[in-house]
Amino acid sequence: MILEHSKNSAPVLLQLDGCGLRFGAVDALRDVSLAVHQGERVALVGANGSGKTSLLRVLHGLEPCTSGRREQPRAPHGGAWRQSMLFQRPFVLSLSARFNVQLALWLQQAGTRAERRAAALRALDRVGLLHLAEQRATTLSGGQLQRLALARAWALKPDLLFLDEPTASLDPASKREVESLVTEFAADGLTVVFSSHNLGQVKRLASRVIYLEEGRVGFDGTVAHFFGGRLPAGAEAFVKAEWPGDQRWGRG
Repeated sequence: MILEHSKNSAPVLLQLDGCGLRFGAVDALRDVSLAVHQGERVALVGANGSGKTSLLRVLHGLEPCTSGRREQPRAPHGGAWRQSMLFQRPFVLSLSARFNVQLALWLQQAGTRAERRAAALRALDRVGLLHLAEQRATTLSGGQLQRLALARAWALKPDLLFLDEPTASLDPASKREVESLVTEFAADGLTVVFSSHNLGQVKRLASRVIYLEEGRVGFDGTVAHFFGGRLPAGAEAFVKAEWPGDQRWGRG
């Protein structure tokens, strides 16, 4: 196992210490220890069933560790770090795109009704969907739905954004649009943790890679090391299977 990611001096947004997650007789996560630092772009990779989605859910606080612990330091202003999460298939109500964003702001108790409406429109404009603000969300294409979900998350002004396979079912043009938005959000200072099977996407978006195997962390290091250094046997086999034909590491 290679764990080289311990020198980041940026503020810690959250951390896991020996976290395990068990569903009945199944160990989804085993003894996971890691910290997510402000400004990072962390990619979670591994085969199906390796624990990527489980780790995202634990990091976001949707699942409690059944062993070990999750800790989240307070933000500099004394409050909690704000978080949002996008799932593979975004849930939307059969209402307008604007109202789907506006409702999230209402649940957060953000401002007046007029202020929430204005914020929702700004968020839709940010992702290129302002012209579809009054269209029923359930009639949007897959790529538009994912951008709507990004708008809804961005409107909440999170410090930390979790993405579960954000482009898994999208066509190439829609993938590029979503990747571009994630890149822009990260450039604005948003910390991003995402799962992906697309190693080209990992190379484009991530600054750090965490490789999972049977619920354990097998590699945690920089994207440069993951694509240019020596890897544990499991990670090496995974890369070769997911990105065949590379003879170390000249692929794009």
